[in-house]
Amino acid sequence: MLNSRVSSFIRAHRLLDAQRLHLVALSGGADSVALLLILRQLGYKVEAVHCNFHLRSEESDRDETFVRQLCASACIPLHLAHFDTREYALLHKVSIEMAARELRYHYFEQLRQDIGADTVCVAHHRDDSVETLLMNLMRGTGLHGMTGIRPLNGHVARPLLCASRREIEEYLHSIGQDYVTDSTNLEDDALRNKIRHHLIPLMQQILPNSSGNMIRTAFHLTEADKCLDAFLNAQMAELIQTADDGDGRTSAFVSIDELASQPSPGYFLFKWLTPYGFTPAQISDIARQQCFDTGREFLSASHILLADRGRLLLAAKETAIPSMTIPETGTYRMADGGKISITRYDIVTISKSSECAVLDEASVKFPLTVRTVQAGDRFCPFGMKGSRLVSDFLTGLKLNLLEKRRQLVVTDSSGRIVWIVGRRTDNRFRVTPTTCSILRIERQIH
Repeated sequence: MLNSRVSSFIRAHRLLDAQRLHLVALSGGADSVALLLILRQLGYKVEAVHCNFHLRSEESDRDETFVRQLCASACIPLHLAHFDTREYALLHKVSIEMAARELRYHYFEQLRQDIGADTVCVAHHRDDSVETLLMNLMRGTGLHGMTGIRPLNGHVARPLLCASRREIEEYLHSIGQDYVTDSTNLEDDALRNKIRHHLIPLMQQILPNSSGNMIRTAFHLTEADKCLDAFLNAQMAELIQTADDGDGRTSAFVSIDELASQPSPGYFLFKWLTPYGFTPAQISDIARQQCFDTGREFLSASHILLADRGRLLLAAKETAIPSMTIPETGTYRMADGGKISITRYDIVTISKSSECAVLDEASVKFPLTVRTVQAGDRFCPFGMKGSRLVSDFLTGLKLNLLEKRRQLVVTDSSGRIVWIVGRRTDNRFRVTPTTCSILRIERQIH
C-alpha cells in the first residue's frame, strides 16, 4: 500500500511531526491531490494552499475551482493566493517559470509563519527526482547536483519521493479520486518535459529498472557528498583565516601553497566561494591558475577575491570612497558614515590616539582634502628624515592590497600629505617648541 510506504518514508527521514500543523501545496494535479489525501489518512493535521498564477487562462480558474471543491468535500481548510506572474517576471527580469517559483515559495513561507505551521509539504515524487538528476547531469553539474531532490530542505518536506508517478495515479484510481491535468506538462517545449516524455521511457525500454537504479545511485552520491562536505568543512576551518581590516571590516584568506596541497583545490574553492556569488565558470578559471601574481583579482556581484603576497584574500566589495574637501575647521560627515573633525587650539596638547593627528597650525594651509592613496604619493614620516612612498610605508605595516586601496590620507592646499589617517603624520607639520597653536584632526569611525 502506498500509504504505508509514505508513512515509513516520513519516519525514516523525520519529515513530519504528528503533533504539528502542516501545509500542503495543492495544485489539483494527481501528485498534490494524492499527497493531501494520504497525509490526511495517516492522521496528520493539514491545511491546503493553492496559488493561481493566471498563466493558463480558463485552465487556471478550472484548477482553482477543483481545489475549492475538493477541500470543501474533505473539510480541509484552504488558503488561496492570486498572482500577476507575468508582471512580476517583467518587473524582476526573470523567466515566467522562475517568477512563479519565487512567488509560490515566498507565499508558502510567509503563510507557514503566519499560521504557525511546521512544514510546507510539496508533491515531488521519485520521477521528479530522476528528471532533476538527468537535467543536472546534462547541464554539467557538480556532485551536489547529482544527489536528486532532498526529502527535507529547510521547512519544505517532500513525503512522496518514495513513490513513482504511476504508483500515485494507480492509488488515486483505486480510491476513485479524480484530479486535473496541467496541459503545459504535455508539451515538449521545456527540457524537463522532453526528458519526461522521451528520454525516461527510452531508458525504461533499455533497462526496465533504470529509474530505480538512478535513485539508488543518487542515494550513494548523497552519502558521498556528506562525507566530502564534512572533510571540506574541516579543511576550511583549518586553512581559512580571518583578519580584522579595521573600521568594522573583515576579510578571509587562504595560503595559495596550502590550497595547492589539497586533494582537489577546485572543490575547495567551490565550497568556499560559491556562497559569495562566484560562478562555477569563475571558480574553474581560478582553480586552473598555475600561479597568482599579486594584484590579480576576481569579482562576483558582491565580493572580490584578490591575490596578495602568496594568499587569496576574500572580502566584500566596497564602493569607491569619494574625495572630500574641508574648507575650514569644523566637523564633517564622511561618505562611509564616519566623521572627521578639525579643531584649532592655542594650548599645545599631544594625543596618543591613532585616530587623532596633532599638527602645527601655521604649517597647514586650508582647504584640506580627504582622499584615498594614489599611485606615487609620498610623505615624510614623523620622526624620520627624507620622504618615502606611501605604498612602501603601508607595505612595511604589512597591510594587504584591500587595506591599501581604502587607506585615507589628508592633504593640504598644496597637495602635501599631512596625515596618513590612523597611521602616521608628516614630519613637516609636526609640533615644535616654537608652535603657538595646533590643529587637531580626529576621525570618528561610524
